[in-house]
This record gives sequence, C-alpha cells and structure tokens, in this order.
Amino acid sequence: MKVISLVPSITEALFDLGLTENEIIGRTKFCVHPEEEVKNIEIVGGTKNLNLEKIKSLQPDLILANKEENVKEQVETLMEDFKVIVYNTETIEDNYYLVKNLGLLFNKEERAQIFNLKIYDVLNQAKINSNTKAAYLIWKNPYMTIGSDTFIHNILTEIGFENIFKNKTRYPEIQVEDLAKADVIMLSSEPFPFKEKHVAELKEIFPDKKIMIVDGEAFSWYGTHIAKCEEYFKKLISEF
Repeated sequence: MKVISLVPSITEALFDLGLTENEIIGRTKFCVHPEEEVKNIEIVGGTKNLNLEKIKSLQPDLILANKEENVKEQVETLMEDFKVIVYNTETIEDNYYLVKNLGLLFNKEERAQIFNLKIYDVLNQAKINSNTKAAYLIWKNPYMTIGSDTFIHNILTEIGFENIFKNKTRYPEIQVEDLAKADVIMLSSEPFPFKEKHVAELKEIFPDKKIMIVDGEAFSWYGTHIAKCEEYFKKLISEF
C-alpha cells in the first residue's frame, strides 16, 4: 500500500510501526522524524499548504490527514480522487485509537499495542506530587496558550499540572498579565521557537516565577512519540 502522510507525528508513527520508504511515498516538510528515513521521501508541501498536483502525481492508495493540522478544503479536494483518513486527536484515548487504527491498517497490530502500552506506562510514571498551576505558551506576538480541548492540555494534566487556562478552548490569545496566577510558565519549543531570551523577558515581569523552555514535541506529537519521552518527562518532573 502506497501512503502519503500529511501529519508529522503520524509519519513518525508509521516508521515506528515498521513501515518503510517503500510504502510511505510522500510527506510534508515538517515530517522530520525519523531523520534518516524521511529524507528520501518526496515532500508534498507544508501541512497547511499542500502541493495538490504533486500528491496527485504520486498516485497514493491512501492519504492520512488530521482535522487540526491540515486545511479542510485541501483535504476535501484530495477526497475527490483518493481514499483519505482524517484523524482528530485531542485526548489520550484518541491517541490510543489512532495508534491502534494505524496498526490495523498496516497489519502491525502487535507493534501498535506495544507502543500503546509503553505510552500509558510513560504517562503513569511521570506524575508531579504537588498541584502546580501551569501556563503553556505556544506563540509570541501575540502570546497564545492552550485550552482544555487540545492534546497538549491532556498531556499536561495527565502528568499532574493544572492548566490555568483550562476554561478556554483551542489556542486563545492572552495578555502577559494573564500569566500572574501560574506557578510555572512553560515556553514550548514549537510552533513558535521560544529561546532563553524569551525566558529572560518574562523573568523581568515575573522574577519569582519558574519559567522554562519545554520540548514541544513531547507535549504535542501524538501517535507513538510519547513512548520515547520517558527520560524527558522524568527530568521535567524532577525539577518540581
């Protein structure tokens, strides 16, 4: 089966489940894991600006997309000519069924189950003891955070943090003063590439708060990625 993945974390999951470049014939420019394997695969644009003609020329048997990461109109255009599966992954349970479904699709059920068990194991072991209020920022100018209907929120709360913006939805804009109630301000490495200079800027406003860069992939890449974040989450939790 020839498949094109329009989702970075799904591309990674396909390789983790045992597919190769013989089956995965197309990816987006943001599909960067696993690095050595993806570099030989045809790029079909970005997640939001697909090269539809290139996709059509590759003649895939299946296209894998995501409701949040891809543009509805582009996906619907592809549906006119190809079989397209669109996933919507917001919760840990959604993620379980995503991995399980990929396993069923490609006859990799046993490997999918191993990853699912590992993910639950990683999240069960990574728990902070205190009720720490967290603000998780994904963008700057304007500052944007995460609401309760996002995958990042579910990972954040699963490991024991309280999202101070849990009453909001999707990715709302906030003002810097809205961060005052947080015990820790987490600056994600993606999609906005927060750096130490941004930590310093917020430290000037909130000198007594814990402000840190966090690995955006560990929190936002659904699929199999969390199974590989055991050491990262342990290190993160140890700081609290």
